Amino acid sequence: MWRYNHSIIVLLRLVSVIMCAFWFISCGTSKKITEQTFEQKLSMMLDTSSVLSSGFTGLVLYDLDEKKVIFRRNESRYFVPASNTKLFTLYACLRILGDSIPALRYVETDTSFTFWGTGDPTLLHPYFSESKTLSFLKSKSKTKKLYYFDGHSSIKHYGLGWMWDDYNDYYQAELTPFPMFGNVLLVKKDSLGLTISPEISLEIMIKKSGVKRVKRMMEKNHFDFPEGLDTLSTYKQEIPYKDAANVNLNILEKLLNTKITKIGVRAPGKSKILFSLQVDTVYRRMMQVSDNMLAEHLLLLCGSSLKDTISTDFSIEAVSSLFLSDLSQKPVWVDGAGLSRYNLTTPMSIVTLLQKMYQEFPEEKLFSMMAVGGGQGTLNGMFNENKEPFIYAKSGSMSGVYNLSGYMVTSTGKRLIFSFMNNNFNTSISSVRKEVDYILTEIKGLK
Repeated sequence: MWRYNHSIIVLLRLVSVIMCAFWFISCGTSKKITEQTFEQKLSMMLDTSSVLSSGFTGLVLYDLDEKKVIFRRNESRYFVPASNTKLFTLYACLRILGDSIPALRYVETDTSFTFWGTGDPTLLHPYFSESKTLSFLKSKSKTKKLYYFDGHSSIKHYGLGWMWDDYNDYYQAELTPFPMFGNVLLVKKDSLGLTISPEISLEIMIKKSGVKRVKRMMEKNHFDFPEGLDTLSTYKQEIPYKDAANVNLNILEKLLNTKITKIGVRAPGKSKILFSLQVDTVYRRMMQVSDNMLAEHLLLLCGSSLKDTISTDFSIEAVSSLFLSDLSQKPVWVDGAGLSRYNLTTPMSIVTLLQKMYQEFPEEKLFSMMAVGGGQGTLNGMFNENKEPFIYAKSGSMSGVYNLSGYMVTSTGKRLIFSFMNNNFNTSISSVRKEVDYILTEIKGLK
């Protein structure tokens, strides 16, 4: 009898162990199935998208809470980033520049004042408050001779690989060591009348029939204006002016009412730095409305802050060496704004960059600088069906290119980093933008 009861007890214990083991296995399997379901759902959305099918798509999702990649597709393939390049420029600025923009460097004696540019893009810029730079120069011009030096600059008026026929478009202003007015001519018509700023000496300004927008000749400041411009109630256009470096120097002479002598040798003595505006305001405009002129000159500012050298190549080489050597795939980086198609990077490199930024700077600061889905900047027309903002990111687009990379807050409060890159499609940018909106909104609900 005892042997019989003992056998039953052993059997029951064995059954209990088997059931526990099965329970543990089933829990692990259930969790694995859940993870696979998320990946499968997301893969299916990408695979069955008729909008994305003509192009090449890369997507990486990184969970900041779990510190791991939760989805990847073509993560190591290179894409043209367009304005996603500004994420690299922003990181360079955050690491190198302080609280305020270095406006200019100068050396002075009892009788002379020699100055040179840092690349500061804010002087008399139409979207920023006036800095103290102009008043500072005016005060010096009253008692001293002014000398201007630009031998520390090796930049050409355009970046590597920029499109020559975009010369008339606001987003491709010339590069200069001492920018003014954003290096663009602002033509504005409102209830107060027609204003043109800056009041430069235009070589020729002709009102022409059949012209719908102000058009500049490629090689000189000859502008054709729409004949019916005076009859319009509102009008606004920004046109880059030619030979901006020399035009700016001429404008500055008129504003200061004094002669500025250009010299080829830097003045002896230790230079001082004049600072202008707070950096955060400038960064926000660069990132939220994707201002190319600001991005290019802020990158130049980084280089001039490190070595008093105005050079895009030097800035990129220095930033890459100092701060980006740990990227899994080295980006091909040639400008500050992303105008060039020579720029190439991978979704994983962008995610790694965004991860570095999140670790090194407060979330509130980073989110405040990005375009916000349904809110500020280039994303104000996206993600509008959500009550609360959940996308804080930088877009990047040009013909056949639409990318969006940044931070996401999911329905459960998770923080994700994402880089969603789309290249070489033959459909419209707007249709790809809508598809990206749809897929990222679905991801928000899934996680």
